[in-house]
Amino acid sequence: MTPLDQQLSLLLRGTIEVIPQEDLRQKLEWSQKHDRPLKIKAGFDPTAPELHLGHTVLLHKLKHFQDCGHDIIFLIGDFTGMIGDPSGVSETRKPMTKEQVKDNATTYERQIFKILDPHRTIIDYNSRWMQTMTAEQVIELASHHTVARMLERDDFEKRYAAGKPITIHEFLYPLIQGYDSVVLDADLEIGGTDQKFNLLMGRELQRDYGKTPQVVMTMPLLEGTDGVRKMSKSFGNVIALDDSPTEMFGKLMSVSDVLMLRYYELLSDRDLEDVRSMHPMEAKKDLAHDIVARYHGEENAQGSREEFQKRFSQKEFPDEPDASIQLTEKDIDSSDKPEIWIIALLEKTGLVSSRNEARRFVQQGGVELDGQRPTDPNTRIELTEGKLYKLRIGKRKFATVTYSKER
Repeated sequence: MTPLDQQLSLLLRGTIEVIPQEDLRQKLEWSQKHDRPLKIKAGFDPTAPELHLGHTVLLHKLKHFQDCGHDIIFLIGDFTGMIGDPSGVSETRKPMTKEQVKDNATTYERQIFKILDPHRTIIDYNSRWMQTMTAEQVIELASHHTVARMLERDDFEKRYAAGKPITIHEFLYPLIQGYDSVVLDADLEIGGTDQKFNLLMGRELQRDYGKTPQVVMTMPLLEGTDGVRKMSKSFGNVIALDDSPTEMFGKLMSVSDVLMLRYYELLSDRDLEDVRSMHPMEAKKDLAHDIVARYHGEENAQGSREEFQKRFSQKEFPDEPDASIQLTEKDIDSSDKPEIWIIALLEKTGLVSSRNEARRFVQQGGVELDGQRPTDPNTRIELTEGKLYKLRIGKRKFATVTYSKER
């Protein structure tokens, strides 16, 4: 395999589309011939204070380009963040303030260098050029696309058909993202599959402004711990980079075997055939170990692995549970004997985010109380004064519960 083919093998791993793929090869050949690195751009709107593993799918692909000798432009969309990306949403996003965007952007700068090489990474902000644009320049930019083309976009089309409002400023979002590529002279831009429309806008605008169009590379949206929906804080299925080592390890151990292989493909450089030859439990432990070590260090990764062995593999209830709940008469249902609704009990532990999550845990057999696994969300637990109840929620949350009459 030639050095160019080796680059392509690494760079194409896990990708969904490369548009057009022949241009990528040509740009790589040009880079080798002229000994000049390509400019690889990826934009991140600081809409939340923390990054999660879903974001790192793009970061790992950027690292692959760095490993091949190319330069990365990590673009923080502090200007576009105040508009709100309409990609994949069914209604207008709530605008963010400058202060919120600035605070979130600060945390991004700290977290990305857990993956990227700071010496080959340029951090830029699109407010640098957008804040200086005149109204005349914005109008000129808007003239490069039609309303009809905008409404061909899947999410806009669905909202328009459903009679849901689309504000004019949302049409500006893909234009500004595309204009970012014009300003930065990007050779290639990476984004999730939901960003395809915006990424292609960059190609069109670069061509309109007399520049060589960028190559577009789309990456899959990483499923969250539920294995169904994309990883998102709003779905409660995220593994955040700032999660504690033990929490991060436990969340990774909770994913399905199928999802584990997907995480290996998108979040690591390990050979997938080697992973498939391993016992699934050991492969999952290695995955969790590798990821925790990357973000928290080897010592914390080893400690989390040992803690997992103790708490889960050996089926031991921890000496220090996540919560200790003291129930009194005011907490129980009105009846002749003290009892509490299982959903209300889970809610009082503070270890579930909502009653709906509590119901799902119960219905899926994910709740164990003193060795019993109730699966009916209408179950009521009869309480004995002074007794210590041991409660497990899912695979990694533990609580003790006691009841005493209020005096």
